[in-house]
Amino acid sequence: MKASTYPAWIYDGSVIPDPFGHGDKAVRFLRRLKHPASTAPGRAFQLYDWQERIVRRIYGPRHPDGRRIVKTVLLLLPRGNRKTSLAAALALLHLFGPETRAAGQVLFTACDREQASIGFKEAANIIREDRRLKNAVTIRDAFNSKKQISFGGNSSTLTALASDGGAAHGLTPSFTLIDELHAWKGRDLWEALRSGTAKIDDSLTVIATTAGRGNESVAAEQFDYARRVALGEIDNPAFLPVLFAPEGACDWQDEALWHRVNPGLVHGFPSLEGLRTLAKEADGRPGDAYAFRQFNLNEWMSNSRDPLFDMNTYDARRFDFDLEELEGLPCWIGVDLSVNGDLTAVVAAWRHDDGAITIWPWFFLPGEDLKARGDRDGVPYERWRDEGLIEVIDGPVIEPSAVEDHIRELCGRFDVQEIAFDPHLARMVMQHLHDEGLPVVEMRQAPLTMGVAIGDLERVVNGRMIRHNGHPVLRHHFDSVVASRSESGLTRMHKARKTDRIDGAVAAAMAVSRACAAESNISQYAAPDSGGLFTF
Repeated sequence: MKASTYPAWIYDGSVIPDPFGHGDKAVRFLRRLKHPASTAPGRAFQLYDWQERIVRRIYGPRHPDGRRIVKTVLLLLPRGNRKTSLAAALALLHLFGPETRAAGQVLFTACDREQASIGFKEAANIIREDRRLKNAVTIRDAFNSKKQISFGGNSSTLTALASDGGAAHGLTPSFTLIDELHAWKGRDLWEALRSGTAKIDDSLTVIATTAGRGNESVAAEQFDYARRVALGEIDNPAFLPVLFAPEGACDWQDEALWHRVNPGLVHGFPSLEGLRTLAKEADGRPGDAYAFRQFNLNEWMSNSRDPLFDMNTYDARRFDFDLEELEGLPCWIGVDLSVNGDLTAVVAAWRHDDGAITIWPWFFLPGEDLKARGDRDGVPYERWRDEGLIEVIDGPVIEPSAVEDHIRELCGRFDVQEIAFDPHLARMVMQHLHDEGLPVVEMRQAPLTMGVAIGDLERVVNGRMIRHNGHPVLRHHFDSVVASRSESGLTRMHKARKTDRIDGAVAAAMAVSRACAAESNISQYAAPDSGGLFTF
């Protein structure tokens, strides 16, 4: 059976150990609370079955001496699944419920004061629904002042903190709720909170967040760790991953997926009609589609900024075909040579009579320290080598002759119209190929030149005119692209993080753009007044 990150234990009816009854006590306490928006009799706090299973899984399992096994929870839920209400109730469980402790510090933390105040107000409003609770605590929530709830029974406190308000060292939290970690800027408060949990036994941290973007934030690190725990790659019973998120390639417009990743949808939250409206508006608009997938379906997006490509559209344009089928079509080649021995990409683009463009990539990588390169970039270079997806060249760098020989082979096999290079790195290679009569052209990596090329590639991909064979390395490069757009409308491609690779996308943009520009076998670069043909 394929490993999955999905929390199937929430629905399978399996036994959750509760040797000391702490899980049951927590559930009974939460059910005694009231909520101002509850539709239950007496405005009782509505703890749904899936939420109850999570609560029991956190508080039930114990060591023989009674210490809680779970110390950190990552609760990954899409927007609208009432994670703030559950989080606020758990905070009260530790403030004056069965999990309270003398002079305990209960912290409600978020990215900024406004977000922190949302969770704090949720907790305060729950308290205000019950006169007994209201009389037992002191609520301080004046505008623009420190927000705190004090429980006189044992001097425990609930305090709202923001990640943009300083590190707050010296904390000793018995319970920490970290809200929407994906939106946090910086690491100061995170590090202060985590170091503080080591000061006392049984401190519990619950991270309740929607999926984020990028790979370099604290939230991305925690999500990656939680995913590996869920898959069984890391054995850590103290870390509980509760990940309601898509897995692998999926259809973001499939309502069955919506129900799978939104556990509250069956109970009416979020609104199914609201999701349908958002999905309809996002169809064909990559930015809106990415937002829908991130916030409403909880898909962790690799891009930290605006995406350039709709990867679902890209994936839908996968076809099974052989290179032999392309031998009679005009072909354009884009080459992105490596710097300092990194990856080199060669991408060919064939133009069909109906305007569709087929692309096929070849990748070259130095073989020295291949595993270390893969660990650095977070990709399986060794497996890709074994599967024939990349060509590994012996040594610390790629010898230009290997790339030259490959291009010669392509020119001997296909009807190559142009071979586009950035001359900054390819002067000698271009000289050699030019001397042999091959159609080499310059394509400088300047904003004006590449802005047009990137725009062409974006239109071909998002316009469903691209064809490819699903090459996983090329897909990874496309998915790693983030875009920035100038006021003039030109687009630039960037990497989501320093260790990402987009070489295949750059080479594809060069090849596809030349294929788009060609109206005949005569290249526009070869026009007498263009100045673009590589000459000496």
